[in-house]
Amino acid sequence: MIAKLETPANPDSVTEGGSRLESDIATHTVADTVSATAEPNSALVAPVFKSVAALSSKQSTHTVTDYRALLLAGTPLMDVRAPVEFARGAIPGAVNRPLLSDEERHQVGISYKLDGQNAAIKLAAGLIDDTERERRLTQWKTFADAHPKGALYCFRGGLRSRIVQQWLKDVGVKLPLVDGGYKAMRRWIIDTLEALVKHHRFVLIAGRTGSGKTLLIKQLGRSIDLEGLARHRGSSFGQMLELQPSNIDFENALTVALLRLDESVHLAADSTVVSAEYTVCGNNISGEVSGACVFLEDEARLIGKVCLPDVLREAMQRAPIAILETPMASRIDCCFDDYVTDLLSRYQTQLGGQAGFNAYAVNHRSNLLRVQRRFGAENTKLAMTLLDKALDQHQRAGDTSGYAAFIELMLTSYYDPMYDYQLSGKAQRIEFTGDAAAIVEWAGSR
Repeated sequence: MIAKLETPANPDSVTEGGSRLESDIATHTVADTVSATAEPNSALVAPVFKSVAALSSKQSTHTVTDYRALLLAGTPLMDVRAPVEFARGAIPGAVNRPLLSDEERHQVGISYKLDGQNAAIKLAAGLIDDTERERRLTQWKTFADAHPKGALYCFRGGLRSRIVQQWLKDVGVKLPLVDGGYKAMRRWIIDTLEALVKHHRFVLIAGRTGSGKTLLIKQLGRSIDLEGLARHRGSSFGQMLELQPSNIDFENALTVALLRLDESVHLAADSTVVSAEYTVCGNNISGEVSGACVFLEDEARLIGKVCLPDVLREAMQRAPIAILETPMASRIDCCFDDYVTDLLSRYQTQLGGQAGFNAYAVNHRSNLLRVQRRFGAENTKLAMTLLDKALDQHQRAGDTSGYAAFIELMLTSYYDPMYDYQLSGKAQRIEFTGDAAAIVEWAGSR
């Protein structure tokens, strides 16, 4: 079993200073359990870890402390944690170049728990022979050479990142490490997201499926494309080929998007600004708060498998709403562009012509069957008949006209009734209704 911090039954509800900390912060390895200020027993350290004893002085390392500047600049980051840690959540812009593999991390964790710090360090040294050390060092050097303004981090800026930094220094490469590592940056991001949400005014763009809300969001400028960050179109048929990010990665990317909006307002010469300084973890998030609002698409709690953070969801539930009205013919065209033209292109780019079409067809059929319980057996049967006909015409003759009947049935009999029901509970928050051009004009006055 990997060494862990004490965690409650639900690791996603860990609290620290009154705020939640995700399980990625609650779980860590011996490489960072070993105190950054503790002097390891150099007599037990194999030659491959010969630099460890020199790392006891934190002041001797080159560190980056301005998280806000790092994120706004899109600084390339090298995450030296194990792959399993990286998959759980990472800082935006990071690539994984681990010091320890998952299995090595597992073994070292067991050793630390059973036999203590020195034994764990000795085991880690023995796991990485000279050949493997050179292979990993080459990866790190390649990153540093390609990104001279990059930085590296481990879980908390401890032994792993300092070892990697020292090994690079031994071959003449300097790469700063992020002070406090992933844990400190993640804590900063959580607090910053909460502060940014509280200090922005949000307006939601709602509308029926296929009305072009995402296109309008991008046109408005002062906006964040939540579905783009979640890599999902938000509907039952909205799954993309790309894997969705973890909730942690989504929150991290959302925070950076809000930071960049905040920054762009301050740089704009004609922006309307209200003085209101606020800080997070001792860092100035913004000397001023924009008087302009931020436009978001009206989303459910889940976008595919990604869950909106509670602080944003609560703000969205209080936000005013503008309804985008779009004629049925345009909605059908929009759905066709997204779910036929674009989606098929993605499948065929990844899998090739025929294999891509086959996978695309399976995806649509599977999605339809998945909503059968809510849609009803008769509607599902009719929709499947229309879909099969459209797919056959498309594949056999390149004729895509058959999709229109299928799309219209799904809109009128599945999506629209759900939309009407959901909107009925938000009627008191609706401030404007109109087409895209009217909403753009209305938004400009806010």
